[in-house]
Amino acid sequence: MASSAFSWRSPFALLATIGSRIPESLWLLVARCGIAAIFFTSGRTKVTGLLTITDSAYALFEEEYKVPLLSPYVAAHAATYAEHAFPILLLLGLFTRFAALCLFGMTLVIEIFVYPLAWPTHLSWAAILLPLIARGGGTLSMDKWLKIP
Repeated sequence: MASSAFSWRSPFALLATIGSRIPESLWLLVARCGIAAIFFTSGRTKVTGLLTITDSAYALFEEEYKVPLLSPYVAAHAATYAEHAFPILLLLGLFTRFAALCLFGMTLVIEIFVYPLAWPTHLSWAAILLPLIARGGGTLSMDKWLKIP
C-alpha cells in the first residue's frame, strides 16, 4: 500500500491549528461588535434625532410587541434605551457581562412573548451573547483595563 502525502485528516488538522491560533480577545471583540450592531440598529429604528421615540414605535408596542406586566409606553422606553445603552457598553467592553446578560434577557422576552417562531434568529443572538456572559469582554476591553471581572 503506497503512502500518500494527503490524509483526509489534514484539512481538519489545519483548521484546528488555525482555530487554536485565533486569540480569544479577537473573537470576543468580534462578538461584541456584531451583537451590538444588531441591537443598536434596531434601537435606531424606534427614534428620531438622538433619542426621541417615534409614534410608530409606540404603536408597535401597543399592537405587536405586547409584553406582559408592562404598559406599551414603559416597554417602548425600556426597550429603546436598552437597545442604545447596552450596545454602546459592549462596543467599549465596559460592564460586558452585565450588558450581554441584559440583552440576553431581552432576547428571551422577545422570543417568549413577541416572536416565538423567530427562534433561529434568537438562538443565533444567544450564541453570541452567552460567550460574552461567560468570558467577559476579553483583553481588548475597558473591563480588562479597569480590572472589572
